[in-house]
Amino acid sequence: MTDSALMRGFPPAPDHQVTLANWRQAPFNQWAFQHVREIIPSADIANDPDDVWALPAEPFDWSGLRLAAGGGQTDLAGLLAATDTDALVVLRRGRVVAEHYANGMTAHTPHILMSVSKSVLGLIACQLIDAGVLDPAQSVSELVPEIAATAYRGATLRHLLDMRAGVLFDENYLATSGPIIEYRKAQNWNPLGPGETASDLRSFYAQLEDADGPHDGRFHYVSPNTDLLGWAIERATGTRYADLVSTALWQPLGASHSASITVDRLGAPRSAGGFCATARDLARLGQLLVQDGRRGERQLVSAAAIRDLETGGDEAAWDRGDFLPYFPDMKIRYRNQWYAMQGDEPMLFCVGVHGQLLFVDRARQIVIAKYSSQALPMDAPKLLLTLQAVVQMRRYLARG
Repeated sequence: MTDSALMRGFPPAPDHQVTLANWRQAPFNQWAFQHVREIIPSADIANDPDDVWALPAEPFDWSGLRLAAGGGQTDLAGLLAATDTDALVVLRRGRVVAEHYANGMTAHTPHILMSVSKSVLGLIACQLIDAGVLDPAQSVSELVPEIAATAYRGATLRHLLDMRAGVLFDENYLATSGPIIEYRKAQNWNPLGPGETASDLRSFYAQLEDADGPHDGRFHYVSPNTDLLGWAIERATGTRYADLVSTALWQPLGASHSASITVDRLGAPRSAGGFCATARDLARLGQLLVQDGRRGERQLVSAAAIRDLETGGDEAAWDRGDFLPYFPDMKIRYRNQWYAMQGDEPMLFCVGVHGQLLFVDRARQIVIAKYSSQALPMDAPKLLLTLQAVVQMRRYLARG
């Protein structure tokens, strides 16, 4: 089945229908990732159509680029096909030097960010920390007392921001039962089974009773940490998360289109993975970091906060953590929901399941935003291929 057959007809043929039960599975995700609002209730994150950040085009010759792939070589088009790419936008010095769309996507189509959504929240958290609204050392239960009797007791906002909360939760995307399935049902991402009662994100936390180690220990990737941060942010600001993102980031960023975020049955945002936006708007977010958090005369995120993203994480905690198999022989820190590659060619980056990626090379002023509809949630070979290609693309652009 190809994406062109999905959701065609009135109604579509049964085996071509995208539903809540199959929307993250291939090939249904090729359609679903661009039509999330038609599957899951979502909250609008308004842009300002009268203040759009212009991204002029700058023609660039990619014909000389050769990328290592499977013991051989490929070109940029080959990389995009091999990694199931739906969209690619590359900026150099704020100008578009590459743009590609597939599977029916266009420059105006929103696409789900998956866990790149976490990094959007990370920038909101940076803003609130700088404003004194949030204190990273504050106990989460001071803002959200409902979780005081769970495994989050004693955890601080910093522990959540850096994925170092000692909470027993297996982020196994291929699991068919257990807490992660209950989590998806609570967030409105999976259908309920026969006779099951509808739940919600906020009540889900009562299930997380057991610790798997101390807080402030190893890097332990737990998506519920980010949704809990979204809850804490709403409590601290007295503002719905979607509205806060709109006024504090999306409008002043100069986004060209409104974004959206999925919500549960009671309106709680899926801060950890439900953000949807166009590829160019994701690239604009990366360009904001290139420009030290500044757009025009407005400082949206402090330069100090961005430097902290690059240097503030604990490399030893990362080395003891969950994700080493996906990033072999790479020196990485994780800070405020962002990854930071260390070494001679540093970069900030974000990762979402099924191939959602944002890379920011601040020194070279290069941004690479990539959306995909990969079959596996975490496809280690395709991620490694993309990471290696990004290194080569950055070098190629730097020479051009």
